[in-house]
Amino acid sequence: MNKYLLNDENKQNLLNNLLKRSTSNYPEYEKKVADICDDIKARKDEAVFEYTLKFDKFSLNASNIRVTDEEIDEAYDSLDSDFIDIMKEAFDNIRDYHRKQLRTSFFDTTEDGTFLGQRILPIETVGVYVPGGKAAYPSSTLMNIVPALVAGCKRIVMTTPCNAEGRVNATTLAAAKICGINEIYKVGGAQAIAALAYGTDIIPKVSKIVGPGNIFVALAKRYVYGHVSIDSIAGPSEILVLADETANPKFLAADLMSQCEHDEMASGILITTSETLANDVEKWVETLLKDAPRKEILEKSLENFGFILVAKNMDDAIDAVNDIASEHLEIITKNPIETMGKVKNAGAIFLGEYSSEPLGDYFAGPNHVLPTNGTAKFFSPLSVDDFIKKSSVICYSKEALQKSHKKIEKFAEKEGLFAHAKSISVRFEDSEE
Repeated sequence: MNKYLLNDENKQNLLNNLLKRSTSNYPEYEKKVADICDDIKARKDEAVFEYTLKFDKFSLNASNIRVTDEEIDEAYDSLDSDFIDIMKEAFDNIRDYHRKQLRTSFFDTTEDGTFLGQRILPIETVGVYVPGGKAAYPSSTLMNIVPALVAGCKRIVMTTPCNAEGRVNATTLAAAKICGINEIYKVGGAQAIAALAYGTDIIPKVSKIVGPGNIFVALAKRYVYGHVSIDSIAGPSEILVLADETANPKFLAADLMSQCEHDEMASGILITTSETLANDVEKWVETLLKDAPRKEILEKSLENFGFILVAKNMDDAIDAVNDIASEHLEIITKNPIETMGKVKNAGAIFLGEYSSEPLGDYFAGPNHVLPTNGTAKFFSPLSVDDFIKKSSVICYSKEALQKSHKKIEKFAEKEGLFAHAKSISVRFEDSEE
């Protein structure tokens, strides 16, 4: 890991280094992704079949593109019953948490006949992308589908890549079954995003696409945005641990590695006011790395995007936390709740030494789809809000409009929009002659 004293120069170098992981820094892939998306739009299923054969080595066709109920049941039955029970409990926790996010429409009336409100409805058709490359992600299946279910989306379409034998990861399918989803297509990569965005003869066009993926998936989501809505363009995973001298260095080392094992571009950062703790964490990282199953990935991510910053005081440390705006933030200090009160920017916040980040990844209930690469300054976790749409409702009686019509007409005339003014004034011409 890279260890520094926290100062303005080192902080800026860190921020610049983290920005290298942005999807905007991969122009060499943009044309490839655009070409794939345009080809799917033009040739639909035929192109989907060809790209699946090229990238996933499976000969896809109209008869095998959709996962059958038998395949879903077989996958579900193949798993350990204890793990099924764990996923069911996680599903319940995620559902219960997201139910608290539900909002209701509102309407207000006045005696003179105004009727104003906001109507909230679920998005009818959404697409959920679940990756299947370097690892299986049943947790992503749950986290992306459950808020859509809670919001009341009528049709949830899932795409996920298959292997060369045409099989989809069993845990992914089991998680989908627990969610009650059975419209699943064996398509991955940019071609899956394009198929959902534009629609094919087999895969329906959706109104919104959610779900993580590799750089090709991220760039495809950015390319089709506007044809459909998307959740976000997620970057590599990241964790920031804010700690003082009271923290357990072995715990912190394990927590930093929990995100760095995702891929070589993942980031783990410790900011602490204790140089002793910083040194101890560095030693524990070296110790835990020796027996880590994903050692090569961990070593690369920690070498390139692993940092330990020693701050002069907690205020400087918190300023850096807010500038970095990490996806995951662990606060392990003497009084973590008090410390949290000064934090403005973070995707998810974990308080205390027994609230490590994987608790949020899998089980606690809050969503693990979070803003990355500093976007926690203005983006939020995936929620029920991402699966609803709002309509303003406006109704005025003649009496109510009469009180305001000259003001509206003047407003329109000041903008040079005389037809706007006429649309109001025409309703009172007879009564004012």
